[in-house]
Order: sequence, then structure tokens, then C-alpha cells
Amino acid sequence: MSANYIVDTQITDKIYSVQEIMYRDFERCTFTNCDFTQADFLGVAFTDCIFISCNFKEAKINYVSLRDASFTNCNFTSVNFAMVDDLLFSVEFKDCILDYAKFYTLKLKGTLFTNCSLTAVDFMKSDLTDVIFDNCNLHKSVFSDTIANKTDFTTSYNFTIDPERNKLKKAKFSQAGLKGLLEKYDLIIK
Repeated sequence: MSANYIVDTQITDKIYSVQEIMYRDFERCTFTNCDFTQADFLGVAFTDCIFISCNFKEAKINYVSLRDASFTNCNFTSVNFAMVDDLLFSVEFKDCILDYAKFYTLKLKGTLFTNCSLTAVDFMKSDLTDVIFDNCNLHKSVFSDTIANKTDFTTSYNFTIDPERNKLKKAKFSQAGLKGLLEKYDLIIK
């Protein structure tokens, strides 16, 4: 087995240096309490991997492949996902900080965000079809020219979405969330 192909491995408390993971494939690996902030993700693929309490804050994750990757309690503050490999892109986030992240033009179909902080996230021109935002804070997140058909916002809060600038067919909202759809009209809703 090649040193560039790592499978079924548990990795804990690892701080990755700049070139340490370049051109490597990880499959069915679990990363716990690892720091990826300095790593170069060029040619890196994560397939069926689990990340728990890992730090990606301001990491440059360009050209990384994320296929069925699960993130729990991870920090993605200011991470730009727009340049990830979108072929078979599939992720889920639980209890993560994604403040100021960018998902510009990314296809996020079916992604699950649970109990995440998504403050000032850029979702411009993203495909959010069937995405579930479960109890997420979307304060100042940008939804512009998105496809948000069948997207579930029912338990999330602090979002502002212009129905005239986004596709929202069969999207789900709670009654309390209607305020975020009408904000541009400067209405008083009681």
C-alpha cells in the first residue's frame, strides 16, 4: 500500500504542516482534534472520512476532494470552499463554526447543516436544493441567485432571503422565519 493512500486509520492530535498531506488520498479515516490550518490541500482526497473537533480556520482548501465527509465540532471560519473539487462533492456539518465561509457557485445539494454558526456566509449562486439548515444561525449570510428549491429553513434563524433574487420553489420556512423573507419591504411584523 502506498504512503500516499491512507485507509482505515485513526489520526488524533496531529498538526499538519504545509506539505504534509499534499497528493494523498484518505479513505475511511477518522481525524480527531487535528489542525489543518497550515496544510496545503493540493491533490488531496478525503472519502468516507470523519472529522471531530478539527481546526480548518482560514485554511486554503483549494482543489481538495470531499466525498462523504462528515465534520463535527470543527472550525471553518473564513474558509473558501468555492475551489474544492465538485465531482462527487458530499459533506455534512454538525456543531461547526462556518462563519465568513464562502460556498460561492458550489453545488451543495442535500447537504445537512446541524446546529452550525453560519454568520456572514457567502452562498451566492450556490445550488442549495434539498439542503437542510437544522437550527443554524444564518445572520448576515448572503443568498443571491441561489437555487434553494426544497431547502429546509424551518428551524434556522436570523436569515434574510429575497424571494425575487433566489429560486425557492417548495422551500420550507417556519412562520417566525417569514420575517427574513420580507425584510426588504421594511414591514413591521408582530
